[in-house]
Amino acid sequence: MRYEHKSVLVDEVLEYLDPQPNDNIIDCTVGGGGHAQEILKRTAPGGKLLGIDLDPRAIQAVNKNLKQYKDRFKLVTDNYKNLKKIIYVAGFNKINGIILDLGISSFELQDAKRGFSFKGSDFLDMRFGNTELTATDIINNYSELDLIRIFKEYGEERHARQIASEIAKERKKQKITKTDQLVNLITNVYRNKPKPKKINVATKVFQALRIEVNDELNNLKKILPQALSVLEKNGRLVIISFHSLEDRIVKQFFKKEARGCLCPPEIPICQCKHKAQLKILTKKVITPKQKEIINNPRSRSAKLRAALKI
Repeated sequence: MRYEHKSVLVDEVLEYLDPQPNDNIIDCTVGGGGHAQEILKRTAPGGKLLGIDLDPRAIQAVNKNLKQYKDRFKLVTDNYKNLKKIIYVAGFNKINGIILDLGISSFELQDAKRGFSFKGSDFLDMRFGNTELTATDIINNYSELDLIRIFKEYGEERHARQIASEIAKERKKQKITKTDQLVNLITNVYRNKPKPKKINVATKVFQALRIEVNDELNNLKKILPQALSVLEKNGRLVIISFHSLEDRIVKQFFKKEARGCLCPPEIPICQCKHKAQLKILTKKVITPKQKEIINNPRSRSAKLRAALKI
């Protein structure tokens, strides 16, 4: 199966990342290399790119896609939450920009072994890498209360309680291991209820499972302070998220680090000694233009935020 991934908001990434000749850039989710290729064009002749991805197949694909840039890029198979360690081992320094695209690739969605898609009858896996926990483990072993919690918190699913109840009943009869088994249970809950607009009824539950399996929100919280600390002065941080939970984490981090004192207003003299380290470049979240959404419907939920290290 050929690795395919259409990078989103490419023009906007280049605008806010603003890569210059000889800049060193880190692409923390390099995927098929769509953003990386455009960045390398603009950082010639001597700019370097460090590409990180948890999926070894993505690394193989991008290695081929970027071969014309020879010794100007280095690829690492790892979790971006280990950013500082990755940089140290790779000997990559003087970092002028960091891009983090939190989207899932078309290849991963279509790979039957992954179980990311609710179309078909695939094994419920949902791992980006080789971690132990799978979606099957969660569906069959988590308590009903824990299922309700992740469906509510990570999927913002309004019928979390009923879906978890249906899962609990079904798994007493047989183990739930396939995507279509789970989709059927969710569809039954929605049979006499209003359907969500523009998305499949299973979308939010599948999103919640994927986030839990890969610990996505905690990983995002871990990388943000690391990214800020390794950037050079005037370095830029560009992040593309795909749902409100991710976007909220990014927005709050940017807002906090763009402020000076964080002490409560009732404290007259600053005790925290916090200093502003960022200037927010995107006053409002940046979303795809209609033309891009038509050409790539999966881009419709993309949200870009950018900041400059001061």
